[in-house]
Amino acid sequence: MAQALQGLVPGLNISQNNGSLESTPSINIRGTGTIGTSSSNPLILIDGMEGSLNALNPQDVESISVLKDASASSIYGSRAAFGVILVTTKRGKSGKVQVNYNNSFRQTKPVLLPKMMDSYTFALYFNDASTNGGSSAHFSAAQLQRIKDYQSGKITASIIPNPNNKQFWADGYAEGNDNIDWYKAMYMDHAFSQEHNLSLTGGTESTSYYLSGNFMDQNGMMKFNQDGYQRYGITAKINTKISDQISVNYSNRFLREGYHRPSALGNGFYESLGRQGWPTLPLYDPNGYLFSSPSPALEMQDGGNDRQVKDWMYQQMQVVFEPVKGWKTFAEFNYRTQTQFRHWDSQQTYNHDVSGTPYLYKRNSNVYEYAFKENYFNTNIYSEYSKSFGKHNFKVMSGYQFESTKYRDMSAQRDGIIVPDIATLNTTSGMDADGKVLAPVVSGQYQNWAIAGVFGRLNYDYDGKYLIEGNLRYDGSSRFRSDKRWSLFPSISAGWNIAREDFWKNNLDIVNSLKVRYAYGNLGNQNTNVWYPTYVTMPVGTANGDWLLNGARPNTASAPGLVSSTLTWETVKSNNIGLDFAFFKNKLSGSLDWYNRKTLNMVGPAPELPVILGTAVPQTNNTDLKSTGFEFEIAWNDRLRNGLGYNVKFLMSDFQTTVTRYPNSTGSLDTYRTGQKLGEIWGYTTIGIAKTQAEMNAHLATLSNGQSAFGSQWSAGDIMYADYNGDGKLDWGNWTEGNSGDAHIIGNNTPRYRVGLDLSFDYKGFDFRAFFQGVLKRDFWQGSYFFWGATSNKWWSAGLVEHADYFRNDPNSPLGLNLDAYYPRPIFGSGKNQQTQTAYLQDASYIRLKNLQIGYTLPPMLTRKLGGQKFRFYASGENLITWTKMAKMFDPETIDGGSNGSVYPLSKVISLGLSVTF
Repeated sequence: MAQALQGLVPGLNISQNNGSLESTPSINIRGTGTIGTSSSNPLILIDGMEGSLNALNPQDVESISVLKDASASSIYGSRAAFGVILVTTKRGKSGKVQVNYNNSFRQTKPVLLPKMMDSYTFALYFNDASTNGGSSAHFSAAQLQRIKDYQSGKITASIIPNPNNKQFWADGYAEGNDNIDWYKAMYMDHAFSQEHNLSLTGGTESTSYYLSGNFMDQNGMMKFNQDGYQRYGITAKINTKISDQISVNYSNRFLREGYHRPSALGNGFYESLGRQGWPTLPLYDPNGYLFSSPSPALEMQDGGNDRQVKDWMYQQMQVVFEPVKGWKTFAEFNYRTQTQFRHWDSQQTYNHDVSGTPYLYKRNSNVYEYAFKENYFNTNIYSEYSKSFGKHNFKVMSGYQFESTKYRDMSAQRDGIIVPDIATLNTTSGMDADGKVLAPVVSGQYQNWAIAGVFGRLNYDYDGKYLIEGNLRYDGSSRFRSDKRWSLFPSISAGWNIAREDFWKNNLDIVNSLKVRYAYGNLGNQNTNVWYPTYVTMPVGTANGDWLLNGARPNTASAPGLVSSTLTWETVKSNNIGLDFAFFKNKLSGSLDWYNRKTLNMVGPAPELPVILGTAVPQTNNTDLKSTGFEFEIAWNDRLRNGLGYNVKFLMSDFQTTVTRYPNSTGSLDTYRTGQKLGEIWGYTTIGIAKTQAEMNAHLATLSNGQSAFGSQWSAGDIMYADYNGDGKLDWGNWTEGNSGDAHIIGNNTPRYRVGLDLSFDYKGFDFRAFFQGVLKRDFWQGSYFFWGATSNKWWSAGLVEHADYFRNDPNSPLGLNLDAYYPRPIFGSGKNQQTQTAYLQDASYIRLKNLQIGYTLPPMLTRKLGGQKFRFYASGENLITWTKMAKMFDPETIDGGSNGSVYPLSKVISLGLSVTF
């Protein structure tokens, strides 16, 4: 659901930097709200109850609105400090029963898979990196010849027997001569998924109902032991009018998510694939068995499984009492339970020797079980009254809200799986492969929090021209001490609809609406990461002592750290100025907003105290943040006389966040500092790669210390850095804002100018939609092995096809001379060429064709003959084309995901579907 909203609402920032099936997008409204120890996530309300967009069937959604400024969201209290996403689901309609069925059959493939060098190029590349670093070549001449012979088909064995023990195959890193692109080997070319939805609605004038069911089966991209995701959902809603004064609305929603994956599929897999997936490593041994040396395929297939099941049950009831016209009282009772069970087993794996006999390779095995249960209760009781006196319109509301969350969890891990096919805690021995007893790891906890608040709202408008609204919340949180628990949060907004003025009447055919808005709000944020931040807790551990008592590690306890009893609310203050307009009979419409949001008294690090204190200084409310930005949306909607309807909508938003207070008296660049714009990238200015030794020597002669701050033995093929501050030497000073040497701000990784373009038309049953989404400005420093290739040593290096464009000044190199290379010469054991610098700063801006859809709806006459009300067929594509200047091994959306940008890829989806209404 969150992915479907990406790019559709200005100011609603949705990012997904991992394509794995269980990953969920990150969401914020108007950028970073806090850098303290609390959350800046928006509050998501589904039919008035806090919930998750992932725990929602998209086909049940009627409408979605986003409240961005504090004045609009203030009525929802302390959990709405950084905006609210309001989701309204479908409800019953009076009339005969209406049945809708729709489906979607999808083919998915990776948007981007990095491409590895062929094994011979890789071997030469690593040899150059080794010799440039002063070591001997890793790949011997004999192995290089075997690699060439394997590629040409002269030999077929992917590895040779171990020269010292010919019963076993040799180590793959030392003697492998395969030619494997591990990304192609581990990921499937395509996978199949499907989704089905069925809903029924109907009722009478007094009672209506809505029933729906959803099933989705999504297959992942892993080739060995395929991952998968399933979702099952059932919704039932009934709305009844008991009398002229009382109506009752009830809904029940159940959703189950199931996810399974190989146990080896995690960040460790992405890392090892990036830096240890040498193409020379054999995928299969010469006898045809999967071979690990180590390499990921065997572990992925036989190393165990991780299975998770999450259940959500939502119960909601609303009673509406209207004793007199214009006065309504609402009583809402919401209850949600979330249950999660997870089973994770890690199995022993077996390689095979030269004769094909299996032998134990990965020796240890264990079973991990986790259970989680959360109970959430929310009640809202409020009353509102509306009254008009001529052109004066009043509305007043007041109420009470209470929320309570309680959860418990427990986990256990035990080693020594006895029977691999029966991996349970009961069927483990509690011993390792050598028979040594290992203590099980057991944990469990109870947690709870509660908030309460009273609120009021007053609305006034005069003839639809002048509008004023005031809100007041008084909230209390269980997370703070009693004297800091409660706080008052006011907000106000005003609007002027200029188009309703008498002097504008002659322009109503041109200007249909023109409204100026202003809003100021003050909200509190209590969503600290620690639920009891003001209470001292004693650290305890189970069987984790560093010594043995009676042959076992003892339990431990240590002195607790200090806490501040004065911790209290973060305060979020925002100003918003807006303009809404509609012209030419509402064909042209749009809005423009500018905002300023300050988050004050965030929980930040404590000032330093003498070490004689003996423990860490407690955190306190001592940090401030400011975000400013704008949002713009414009749309044209029209239908021509020939029946062609078309729509064009463009939106853009931008924000920047500045730290306005932070306890960093020295101005150190290693942490936040006052005046810092979030996302700053500090680095050096690159002159270029020296093509000759003379060019490098001439550059070094201009600096009193050469480039010794970064390394030694500078040569042709190395980077020449600029003396940015002109002091005749190259260094980073003391790495503070006032003395950073030649380091300076070279970019900012905050996504700027997020845009969306929505194009659609319909004509005689045909409909078409194309949606583009992107970021127009973003710098990114990706200084990992995945970008550079060869880095500090061969075990933390990669060899992708892009890395082959490296400096070579040897005309006899099998790869050829390359003096105009993109990359400097590779060097194991030195990072001197890989300092953060301008030449390799990535342009992470992009435009992506997020969705392209073509549909056809059968004519009503034909539909009625078939016994239905509506038949629509469609074909759709997602993530089809991307325009970016990013280095080709990275997707601009996942550049910071996984392990150093080595990540489960996003999916390109082609789907066919049918929607039928009877």
